[in-house]
Amino acid sequence: MYIVGIGPGSADQLTPQAHRVLSDADVVAGYGTYIDLIRPLIAGKTVIVTPMKGEVERAQAVIDAALGGRCCALVSSGDAGIYAMAGLILELCRLRHIAIADCQGHTAAGGKEPVLHVVIVPGVPALCAGAALLGAPLTHDFAVISLSDLLTPWEVIQKRLDAAAAADFVIVLYNPKSRKRNWQLTAAQQIVLRHRAPQTPAGIVTRAGRDGQHVQVVSLDQLHRAAVDMQTTLFIGNSSTFSYCGRVVTPRGYAMKYALKDTPAFDDGTKPL
Repeated sequence: MYIVGIGPGSADQLTPQAHRVLSDADVVAGYGTYIDLIRPLIAGKTVIVTPMKGEVERAQAVIDAALGGRCCALVSSGDAGIYAMAGLILELCRLRHIAIADCQGHTAAGGKEPVLHVVIVPGVPALCAGAALLGAPLTHDFAVISLSDLLTPWEVIQKRLDAAAAADFVIVLYNPKSRKRNWQLTAAQQIVLRHRAPQTPAGIVTRAGRDGQHVQVVSLDQLHRAAVDMQTTLFIGNSSTFSYCGRVVTPRGYAMKYALKDTPAFDDGTKPL
């Protein structure tokens, strides 16, 4: 059984391993939006689709299909291990007493439990796709926090936001706003503003690598005005992050150790621009 990260959505950001797995699979399962992104690659295969909030049903169905001897691929956008399905599959296997072979194919099963060989196929996560479009906002330490309180209590999210902001991490926000959940972004902004200057650069990337891609840079104090949705990833800079020519850059610290302006000349006597 394969758990596959399909990346941001465009075919050229799907890894060769993911291409190969999807080609070999008999059964492909996923959320409808993600299945639509790969439909040209899975023609003629059995497809299991469940809606949002149908993750457990989807995971149980694909586990059952795999236990029945079929080659299955469960897909998630981005990376399957980042706010996605890999953890749920492993959790359900534990609850159902299904032994899991490790990445070398070994298992500690006593011979009575059913055994699944689970392979997790990494994909390009939204934070990497979005960061590449913005420039280099993640060059130094960063924290990733989801604003969705569907599975995590808001009180816990608040503590994580405050701790990350106080520690001067660049902060990446997933799931900033939905139709029914429209107040958390403003609340998160106010928490971060306790520790950051209002003019701190903030990057907004919606639908990275998909039709309708949109990239914008604003100041932190204007972040609450941005048009965002569940397909948006937000990047809030740390105290040293700057914007330049429409790009967002978080210095790694080279200027503190090296004289960056004293760039050595080339052999012909000229200097780099």
